[in-house]
Amino acid sequence: MNTRLVLIWLLCFFLSACQSTDEQNLASPPTLLNDSLFPSYTLFPVESVDEIFHLGEDAQRFAEKAVYDKSISQKNVRGLVKAIFDHSDYGMLYRNSANTTADTTFNNRAANCLSLSIMTYALAEYVGLTATFYDVDIPEYWTRRDGYSLLNGHINMRISMPEANNVTSIGGSWADVDFDPQMLRNYFPRKPVSKSKIVSMYYNNKGADALVANSYTRAYSYFRAAATLTPELQQSWVNLGVLYRMVDAYEQAEMTYKHALSLDDENLTAWENLSILYTHQDRDEEAMQITQMVEAKRKNNPFYHYILGEQAFEAGDIIAAIEHYRKGLKLDNARHEILFGMAKAYHELGDVSEAQRFLERAVKHSSNQQEKQRYSSKLATLASN
Repeated sequence: MNTRLVLIWLLCFFLSACQSTDEQNLASPPTLLNDSLFPSYTLFPVESVDEIFHLGEDAQRFAEKAVYDKSISQKNVRGLVKAIFDHSDYGMLYRNSANTTADTTFNNRAANCLSLSIMTYALAEYVGLTATFYDVDIPEYWTRRDGYSLLNGHINMRISMPEANNVTSIGGSWADVDFDPQMLRNYFPRKPVSKSKIVSMYYNNKGADALVANSYTRAYSYFRAAATLTPELQQSWVNLGVLYRMVDAYEQAEMTYKHALSLDDENLTAWENLSILYTHQDRDEEAMQITQMVEAKRKNNPFYHYILGEQAFEAGDIIAAIEHYRKGLKLDNARHEILFGMAKAYHELGDVSEAQRFLERAVKHSSNQQEKQRYSSKLATLASN
């Protein structure tokens, strides 16, 4: 991405789940998958479902030890969940860029929400429990990574005793599991999603990793697999559209964005990327109409102003960044991400006092230990200078 552009690239990056339509029995339109643009994509095979959910012997023993209590005839659902969160000296760590299979996540003890949920599903399934994935309906929320604005979604899950099971449970028959480190999404509505859709989300994450790394053929392999496995997942098509645009296949990109919008015409990410495409084609009037519509729908979302601030900051326009952050804080003055944005912007201007003030507020409002430690460390560094 050329960060000098004022335009926003929005890539659906599934750190967790994405918004999806109801399950449909759709076939992948062959015209939307243009293998000729990436003829060597087969050199980058994607992980199979079995590979994604596979557990090694250490993970299997861990699950057995955690779930069985004293007698083989009793299972402890909540004990398994607690053991998963405690699975290291400091507990499981959240890393939003770590997209890994179940066994790799178990051994690394750190991953993003989706990979942690995949691991938990595999552990629960191995010991005979029932695990259900849920797509959580959250407002649009972005993070920045290597010059890209990455749209986040969220999933959580429920682990329960299987129906018609003769084994007794202790500590309750079910437990909800949510790896969101900020705990801001607990009260949003959710709906169950299939295992195959979760696999498609995993492929989308891996494809986004490849795209950010400029490995376009590998990205196509993953996005193609996601769209083929779960064609009703709009964001797979949006991601493919972004990739087509980046290799200058404009007609292909437009067709793919419009297909995504045919699945969900409220997908603002698809609309935004279509506007960007039209701008590159000098179709300025069409682009402006879309941009105005999208901005009108996003103006009350603090994270929209936050991501505009992040982009302005990266472009070196610190004053504009502060204005965007300030708009976000007017909508939600307790968002630690925006407060930290203000702190780094004032630090860039040489205003140490204001930077320290906003850092202190970021520490105060951070709801997980990892973020508190990160901000506290920066605060200590600032105080020592």
